[in-house]
Amino acid sequence: MSRDVFEYALIRVIPSIERGEVVNAGVIVYSQPRAYLCAKVHLDEPRLLALCPAVDVEGVRRALSAYELACHDEEGPLREESLGSRFRWLTAPRSTIVQTGPVHSGLTEDPEGELTRLLDALVR
Repeated sequence: MSRDVFEYALIRVIPSIERGEVVNAGVIVYSQPRAYLCAKVHLDEPRLLALCPAVDVEGVRRALSAYELACHDEEGPLREESLGSRFRWLTAPRSTIVQTGPVHSGLTEDPEGELTRLLDALVR
């Protein structure tokens, strides 16, 4: 099987901009050749609360789930956009509590497997 280019970005929670602490909470993977776009999230709530006890955990959870939904939502505001446009929109810089890190790239035979590997290695 051939390997194709894929791109990924971490989804991060920054509960206090002033302190600059980050909790990795998910990964977005996009592969144009494989027509694949997917995000998976995993929030370490105790770690988040240890950094900022006053954080709105439910609000963070809603924001994280929006990343997952935007990848394959056929009803939402991105439904008309290509997968590449969705990925670029999701990874655009933001100044909110939930944002993505820089985009990285690699080669893979299995974008879904890569998503699970990255989530295990960088988030869980």
